[in-house]
This record gives sequence, structure tokens and C-alpha cells, in this order.
Amino acid sequence: MSIFNIYSKRIKKLKDKEIDIYSYDKIPNKLKVQIILCIQCFNKKIEFDPNLSNFDSVCEEIHNILKKEYGVFSLYNNNLMDDREQIEKFLFEDVDVNKNLDVIELLLNYIDYVCRTTVLDDNVKYGKEAIDEINERFKENGIGYSYTNGKIIRVDSTYIHNEVTKPTINLLSNEYFVGANEEYLKAHEYYKKGENKECLINCCKAFESVMKTICKYKNWKFDDSKDASKKLIKILLNNNFVPQYYQEQLSSLANLLESGIPTIRNKTSGHGQGDTIKTVDEHIARYVLNLTGANIIFLIEQSGIK
Repeated sequence: MSIFNIYSKRIKKLKDKEIDIYSYDKIPNKLKVQIILCIQCFNKKIEFDPNLSNFDSVCEEIHNILKKEYGVFSLYNNNLMDDREQIEKFLFEDVDVNKNLDVIELLLNYIDYVCRTTVLDDNVKYGKEAIDEINERFKENGIGYSYTNGKIIRVDSTYIHNEVTKPTINLLSNEYFVGANEEYLKAHEYYKKGENKECLINCCKAFESVMKTICKYKNWKFDDSKDASKKLIKILLNNNFVPQYYQEQLSSLANLLESGIPTIRNKTSGHGQGDTIKTVDEHIARYVLNLTGANIIFLIEQSGIK
């Protein structure tokens, strides 16, 4: 009797094989502490504003929202605990990641409320700084959530993550691309830590390693110790890595590969920085990560290496 490899089985296998750089099923206590401390710091910094409710009133409202939504009379049956204490105890003792995120989102909604309602510029500045810090803490801890436009979202719900980051990591898990895989994952680790120069350097290493692997696989000559991106791109194009009839259309890709990742690396982190310390902004590092991933996907899929 035949056993069919039906759709649901195939999808499950794909899901089981998927690799991601973020985790989603647990909020570690370290991150919870960092979030609570950040909110406490925000409350100490903001100036009195008669337009704003005080934090105790906000905690009472959050507590009431959670009780109503969960269908309970109290998060904890302890009359000695005030609303803030009940919320914090619930956050630390409940292991349900979705309930943890309920609490975190409502607390961040409070900061958003301050930013929208206050008439004091400093309060707005402190609020934005607090939200940015908490998003940075999510990233730093490798937890795949972010607070955007009043909502907690999963990082893997974004188009770039689903269409570039995850496919790149899964393609690089092939045994042929061990070196490139290590370098691309390092680039993401550096990005999560805010070490953006190192992120760029490892993006370029991963990009070059993929092209070197393709050259080795195809038996195309190159100098492993000297040839960098620009030379490797030319080797691929000279060997008709893409069909001749399509090569003209891809001349723009060659220009992008030559002037994109390599040039960004060279201008910002590949050479000596002289008397002044050069910094690489987060949005530049993110752009290079995405650009690297998109180009790696194209190169590996075009190579036919499986």
C-alpha cells in the first residue's frame, strides 16, 4: 500500500527545516526586567503635566483591561498588592508568551499615550527614547518582536524578513555554504548588538564566500586570497553564469553588486578611519543586510547548488 507525501506533510517538513535568527516562544526574565526598568526610568524622567493621568491610574486601567479580557476578577488573589504589583508579578510568573506580550504592549501603549497627550516636548522625547530602547532590547535579546504603530508585531510578519532574511539563512544552511552561513549569521548577531561596522564587514564576507563557493563548484579559476567582490562578480559574468540573452538585462545587477555592498563596506568600514571615528548608522546596516540577503538568494538559486 502506497504512502502519499501529501501537502500537509510537505508543509510540516518545510516548517521543521526552517531556520530563523529570532525566537518567538518565550520572553526571558532578563528582557522583562529591562523593559520594567526602562518604564520606571521613563516615569522618573517625565515632567508633571496636568493633561496626563498618573502612572498608578494607568496601572489600574491596564489591570482592569486584563481582568476583563481574561475573564478573571484579579490577576492575583492578593488584596495587599496594588495594581502595579499585580501586573508586574503576573508578567514575571506567567510563562505564556502571548500574555506576556499583552502586558508589554499595554505598558508601551501608556508611553504612546504620554507622547500623544503631553504638551511638553521633553516628555515626547523621553517617550520615543523609551520605545526605541525597548525595541532595541527585543533585538539585543534575539526575541522576534517589535512595537510599531501602537502594536506588538512579530518580526517574521514583515515582508523583508519572510522574503529575504529567512530564505537566505535556509539557503545558506546547505553544506556547500558553511563559511558564508557562519558569516551571514555573524552579521545578524552584530546587527542585534548594534555593532554595525562588524555587521557590514561580515555581510561582505558572506557575499564573497557565496561567489567563491560557486566558482569552486563550477571549477572557475579565481584567487582565493586576493579576489574580492568586484573581481568575483566579473568571473561569474564572464563564465555566463546567467544566459547570454539575459545578461544585458542583468547588467544593472552587476552594477548594483559592484557599487552596492562592496562600496558601502569600503567607504564605511573596510579602510582606516584616520583621526575621526566613523560610525555606521543602524539603517545602513539593515539596508546592507537586506541587500546582501537578496543577492545571495539570487546567486544560490541561479547556481543550482542543492
